Amino acid sequence: MSEQEKLLGYLRRVTADLHETRGRLRELEALAGEPIAVVGMACRYPGGVTTPEDLWHLAREGTDAITPFPDDRGWDTEAIYDPDPDAPGRTYTRAGGFVTDVGHFDAGFFGISPREAQAMDPQQRLLLETSWEAVERSAIDPSSLKGRDVGVFVGAGLPDYGPRLHAVDDGMEGHLVTGSSPSVVSGRIAYSLGLEGPAVTIDTACSSSLVALHLAVQSLRRGECSLALTGGVTVMSTPGIFIGFSRQRGLAPDGRCKPFSAAGDGFGPAEGAGMLCLERLSDAHRAGHPVLAVVRGTAINQDGASSGLSAPSGPAQERVIRAALEDAGLSAGDVDVVEAHGTGTKLGDPIEADALLATYGRGRDPERPLWLGSVKSNIGHTQAAAGVAGVIKMVSALRQGVVPRTLHVDEPSPHVDWSTGTVRLLTDPLDWPRGDQPRRFGVSSFGISGTNAHIIVEEAPVPDGEPQESPAPTHECELPLAPWTLSAKSEAALRDQAGRLAAHLVRHPDHTLADIGHTLATTRTAFDHRAVLLTPGLPHAIDQLTHHASGRETTELITGSAHHGSGPVFVFPGQGSQWVGMALDLVESSPVFARRMGECADALAPLVEWSLWDVLGDEVALGRVDVVQPVLWAVMVSLAEVWCSFGVVPSAVVGHSQGEIAAAVVAGGLSLEEGARLVVLRSRVLVGLSGRGGMVSVGAGVGVVRGLVESFGGGLCVAAVNGPSAVVVSGDVGVLEGFLAECEGVGVRARRIPVDYASHGVQVEEVRGEVEEAVSGVVSGVGVVPFYSTVTGGVLDMAGLDAGYWYRNLRFPVRFEETVRVLLDAGFRQFVEVSAHPVLTLGVEQTAEDHGVEVSVVGTLRRDEGGRGRVLRSLAQAYVAGAPVEWARVYGDTGARRVDLPTYPFQRQ
Repeated sequence: MSEQEKLLGYLRRVTADLHETRGRLRELEALAGEPIAVVGMACRYPGGVTTPEDLWHLAREGTDAITPFPDDRGWDTEAIYDPDPDAPGRTYTRAGGFVTDVGHFDAGFFGISPREAQAMDPQQRLLLETSWEAVERSAIDPSSLKGRDVGVFVGAGLPDYGPRLHAVDDGMEGHLVTGSSPSVVSGRIAYSLGLEGPAVTIDTACSSSLVALHLAVQSLRRGECSLALTGGVTVMSTPGIFIGFSRQRGLAPDGRCKPFSAAGDGFGPAEGAGMLCLERLSDAHRAGHPVLAVVRGTAINQDGASSGLSAPSGPAQERVIRAALEDAGLSAGDVDVVEAHGTGTKLGDPIEADALLATYGRGRDPERPLWLGSVKSNIGHTQAAAGVAGVIKMVSALRQGVVPRTLHVDEPSPHVDWSTGTVRLLTDPLDWPRGDQPRRFGVSSFGISGTNAHIIVEEAPVPDGEPQESPAPTHECELPLAPWTLSAKSEAALRDQAGRLAAHLVRHPDHTLADIGHTLATTRTAFDHRAVLLTPGLPHAIDQLTHHASGRETTELITGSAHHGSGPVFVFPGQGSQWVGMALDLVESSPVFARRMGECADALAPLVEWSLWDVLGDEVALGRVDVVQPVLWAVMVSLAEVWCSFGVVPSAVVGHSQGEIAAAVVAGGLSLEEGARLVVLRSRVLVGLSGRGGMVSVGAGVGVVRGLVESFGGGLCVAAVNGPSAVVVSGDVGVLEGFLAECEGVGVRARRIPVDYASHGVQVEEVRGEVEEAVSGVVSGVGVVPFYSTVTGGVLDMAGLDAGYWYRNLRFPVRFEETVRVLLDAGFRQFVEVSAHPVLTLGVEQTAEDHGVEVSVVGTLRRDEGGRGRVLRSLAQAYVAGAPVEWARVYGDTGARRVDLPTYPFQRQ
């Protein structure tokens, strides 16, 4: 290679590297500036607020949530109160903002023992619950986050709960360190949900939650995490903050914040918790998560050497606002409203107002003033949870198109020169409809530590191609019934969930049945206590849910407890489950079933003179063994395909007599073509036995039945043992008549099975050569699912399914009960009978009961209920038993969307 060629090659490589580097830089630049979506919110605040909707209603109605000190915290209210601000160890106010039942907690839900829960700071407890709710409200199943790069960024107030470490009570030592450490506030959330992104607890006092939000946004933009939980919490376990700020004369005597008001005389301490779920906007759209609003810009800074350690700095506040605007790529005129820090103090409010006037108010169109308000006027100053409270309130304002008024503003503060800028106080509600330009708001939080934060949030964009006005929803569903799944960690919580959902649907009757079902199935964790409602309409659903919530029985709500273990066993029966017209409805309603039946029909066509499609409704044809067995094989194989299409995949298979052929196909030991050839050729040999024998089902133990059989000499034999009191006898027609009479005489229940040959008896020996010759060319493989043989009574390598095996399958007794016991010993607890009509369910249930274990057994079709409705009912039964039903596939063709529904009903005690 010449030097010129070497140089040319080098230049090509360098050019390619430069293109790659530039491309990567463009990606990083786009990531660094990407808007961050708020996809979920949750909260606890004063005034009985337990949801963002509660907080919005409180703000919209102008509710004052300040109350006297609560009586559930052991505070000696009279002893600590003194109207004299100089009284040591006393507070001159006895009102504030308090969370209802703040000491209550669903410890069992999070796997926390009562002793550990008692040692936990209530701040940790509130954030555990609100984190879970924020994820559920984001249309995300919380269990799906385990092991993912999800970050936790939370602000927390100074913990003042419980004894000091050196004074801990006996039995609490092992839990107090983790229960009271601020670092564990974020760490416990990550631990409980299995999150592996950054987990950071922030304490910058009153600005903590917005500083946490800023860090969450930065982490998302840097790619450190794909989802982030962020917020803040403060719980006043002792009256310490009231006493401490009384010495500084910082409190309002009546406990109320009066933001920017002439009446402002201090702040009112309060408590609360707020959590947001954040995600990069592109990721949220891709995942179909709800985008409530978009964080455009954030900034934090420090006062530095201000006039005092706790004194706010106006210039620093101006700088942080300008930095947030620069981060958002916006000008001050692009922001409509600011949710202010606004504590109501005579020192802080004028400084903040001047900073807002200097940044947002100067050079502004007089027709578009900056509107200024604060939710602290409603709920008090919730400290580390204050900033996120403002975000939740204003996101709701964006979505509702109204900005609530600020309370307790008799007239604007005279300590502010309001004429220096176009800023107006929200003394009345303000209509805020969507317009040509995106609506935006800012939120400020300033900590006593001197750390300041400001964020800018924009309304959610309308996705491309989606009309702003959606068509009016209906309650119609493409499914014959809409499956609604509920689950909980206790029966009480399950009833609560049903009641909460019913109440929600009464208030919000505009969701479609499919939307509700799809949301419940795909955005909620599946716990062990389960219920499924198959509903045709909303009134029916509300009625059934209300009945269940009140403890009344309802046959239309399928309930049960999940069995976890080795997964479901597919059970394939022999002849006897057939009925005229079986599967015809399902062919019409299930594309998966119809497609697999078509493949079976193609596999059978070269081997038979009849059409699978034609004989499904032909009573005469189905009376022939050489027709009915191939047809049943096709139905069972196709039903198994339906189960698998919905995520219910067998962990083992077991077949009864000719059902083993379908079992071998589903397990992968036989190809569809080999299975078709085997069932056709073997059933054709049986035609030679037709009319000479029969079979009888006996409801007694095998010992009793053998005694009866032996009394008839050699004309009868035990053909199958299906359960402790389910045995099948085969033999000559005449002898069977005498056997039936004998059973009746001794009080043993017995009935004829609709077959006219004596399978699994001595008559089969006459056709051994024909059977083995007919099926000698069938080729079997290893398979992918364990095959439990009812010929051998245990698991079997399917490579051994040769001609000799298929003769033994026809000649020797079916050891079904024995094989089920082996399955039970292996840990299997879920059984799905894949048949046109359940005939083995009772045998499995009796065997399990006799074995001392609890199982669930589900059938697919029934003679009295065919089609897709029956499949949905079977899926529901399998789900409550613990089967991994993928309900998203069930709703796949309905166009269902995720909607806002009640979150998990914590049993707080």
